[in-house]
Amino acid sequence: MEVGFIGLGLMGRPMALNLIKAGHTVHVWSRRRESMQPLQEAGAGDCASAAEVARRAAVTISMVADAPDVEQVTLGPDGVADGAGSSHIHVDMSTIAPAAAQRIAAGLAERGVAMLDAPVSGGEVGAIAGSLTIMVGGDATAFERVKPAFEAIGKSVTLIGSSGAGQVAKACNQILTGVGVAAVAEALNFATRSGVDAGKVREALLGGFAYSRILENHGQRMLDRNFKPGFKAWMHQKDMRIVMEEAHRLGLALPSSAATAQMFNALVGSGLGEDDSIAMLKLLERMSGGEGA
Repeated sequence: MEVGFIGLGLMGRPMALNLIKAGHTVHVWSRRRESMQPLQEAGAGDCASAAEVARRAAVTISMVADAPDVEQVTLGPDGVADGAGSSHIHVDMSTIAPAAAQRIAAGLAERGVAMLDAPVSGGEVGAIAGSLTIMVGGDATAFERVKPAFEAIGKSVTLIGSSGAGQVAKACNQILTGVGVAAVAEALNFATRSGVDAGKVREALLGGFAYSRILENHGQRMLDRNFKPGFKAWMHQKDMRIVMEEAHRLGLALPSSAATAQMFNALVGSGLGEDDSIAMLKLLERMSGGEGA
């Protein structure tokens, strides 16, 4: 399959590399030219714009920061819509608001381009391993056409529903992971401040109903004080903002999400936005006069 990839950051670069490894012909473009070099060395064709990517490929994929970035690379000058031919499919794998995904999909449809919203979960580790969870919204026929590309970068691929449904699923994912990270950080900080071995507490909790992958994986990273970003705190802040904006739009009460969103605001405001989201532990330590103070 001829696939175009736009956005080669922490997640996009390994995802594009996995497409190449799976035998797809890949064309790439990034606003930062130096980001394209590892892909060129792996055999990808480099392009001068998103429009050129779309001219060369039957399917384009974007993995960028937020809705304005998606809008720019798809509907803006020299965007995907300017280069796409008939039957072209654009897949946005960024995390944006469901309403934004629907709006961009409608704009692309007016110009003859189908769109799937397909956000992912799994972080940099999952992107490198090709084991991402992919949540897809959009047309079922387009989904089947793109499925071989999805299978090159993810191990769990689910068509959730119509346009925007993938982003709804991702918002649910971010509620659970955001609240989960905050809860694990609180529990481990509580154990430490109580004079108890937090590692032993985690070990005990893994054997009961408190078990979660966040406690298992992120809990160990907190104990190791490994805050190297696999998913940066400012990105989780952005995702929780999306959750709360959707809650306001729908008139929903999301009390746990609201508290967690405020914690991520404080985390980024404390200068820890470039750390992994598990730096929530550092924030709680500062607030309670502990190690991170």
